[in-house]
Amino acid sequence: MNSCIILVNKPRGLSSNTCVNIVKHAVGAKKAGHLGTLDVEGEGLLPVTINKATTLFDYYLQKDKIYKTTFRFGETTDTLDLEGEVTEKNDKIVTEEEIIKVIPSMLGKVAQMPPAYSAKKIKGQKAYDLARAGKEVELKPKEIEIYSIKLLSKLKENEFAFEIHCSSGTYIRSICRDMATALSTYGVMLNILRTKCGDFVLDNAFTLDEIKAGNFKTVELDTLFNYEKIQLNQFETDRLLNGVWIERKESEGLYNAYFGEEYLGVVSQESGKIKFKFRFV
Repeated sequence: MNSCIILVNKPRGLSSNTCVNIVKHAVGAKKAGHLGTLDVEGEGLLPVTINKATTLFDYYLQKDKIYKTTFRFGETTDTLDLEGEVTEKNDKIVTEEEIIKVIPSMLGKVAQMPPAYSAKKIKGQKAYDLARAGKEVELKPKEIEIYSIKLLSKLKENEFAFEIHCSSGTYIRSICRDMATALSTYGVMLNILRTKCGDFVLDNAFTLDEIKAGNFKTVELDTLFNYEKIQLNQFETDRLLNGVWIERKESEGLYNAYFGEEYLGVVSQESGKIKFKFRFV
C-alpha cells in the first residue's frame, strides 16, 4: 500500500498500538504508527500512519486536540478514571454555575501534573507500570495549553459533559482533577472521545470493521501541506533520494516536490540548497 494516513474511529477497550497493528495487517502495510496515543478506555479519532507517513509523528505531536468527556464530582480514583480504585469521596454537590465560574481560571498555559497512572516515561519506564508495581512515581509538571473548556450539559447530579480544546500532551484526567480541586471536591473522568487532531476530524474516520472490509478512504499525503508545488527532474530526484542536496533558484521556504505525477514529499529551500523535510518515497 502507498504511504498515506487512515483515520480510525478507535473503540473503547483497545490500546492505540493494538488498533495500529489491526490496520497494518488489514491493509498489508510494511510499517504503521499513529499520531497521538489514546488511552485504552478512550474512544474516537486515531490517525494511523502507513509506511513513510510514520515520519510525520513528531510533526503532528504538536497539533491541537479536541475531546468530549464526562466528569463526575464527589469522588476520585487512583487512576483518575473508572479503571482505578476509589480513594476519596465527599458529599459536595456541584452546580453548573460553580463550574462556569472556575473555568476561566483553568484556561491558558498551565504547568499540568500528569496522572500517576499514565504512559509518561520515568527513566525509561512507563509511570503506570511503576504505579501498578507499588513503586513511588515522581512526575514533573509539563507546560500545556488549554484553549477552551465548554460545559455542554448536566447529565445528572454531579455528572457533567464537556468539550475541551487543548494542546498536545494534555491529560484530560488531570483537567478533571484540577477542576475538582478548584471546586473544593474530588473528580473522576468517566469517558473520553477525541473528535479532532490537527485538521483531522472524527466525522471522516472509519471503524476497524470497515477498514478490515476495505470500506475506507485514505488521506493522501500531498493534501496535508498547503505549499507551492515544484517539479524535479530525474537528476535532481536521484540526488535527493540519495541524501544529497540540490541547488535551485526557488525562494526560501517549504515546497511539495514532485517527479512527474509522483509525490516525493516536502522539501526545504535554504541558502540555495534544497533537501527533504519529509520524504514519502
